[in-house]
Amino acid sequence: MNSGPLGRFPVRRIRVRGPSMAPALKDADVVLVRRGRIPAEGDIVLVTWASRPGQLSVKRVVRPAAGGWFVTGDNTFASTDSRELGPAEVHGVVVARLWPRPQRARNLS
Repeated sequence: MNSGPLGRFPVRRIRVRGPSMAPALKDADVVLVRRGRIPAEGDIVLVTWASRPGQLSVKRVVRPAAGGWFVTGDNTFASTDSRELGPAEVHGVVVARLWPRPQRARNLS
């Protein structure tokens, strides 16, 4: 797991953009991402793809895959994810939603 986009600190606030994770996360929600954790099936994670290295995305882990992790958005009609882009590189695991409705990540589904 590469921590590049998260910088040197173990946690980082990230603002969700777009509808791909609705209804669990909505556009403009702010989440807390922790690097250094091994993701588990069902975790919400911060990822990049080799074909889009500068684009950070928030997705849900489905399973490990050759070369990374197979991840999808919760909103299948509004998500570009591993179904189109292949395995993703995970940079951190979402541990909580900070705004607008604070909640632990395990309760986001």
